[in-house]
Amino acid sequence: MSELKSFLADNPKMMGVLFTMMLFLSQAGSAVAGHSSPVAGP
Repeated sequence: MSELKSFLADNPKMMGVLFTMMLFLSQAGSAVAGHSSPVAGP
């Protein structure tokens, strides 16, 4: 964990990139879950 902290301390832009990716993935996950339609059985 300390390696990650030191990496983010050396590269502050990566913190914003990781935060943006987390937001995008959470929005994409709820969009996929909201558009799923039930499939009728055979």
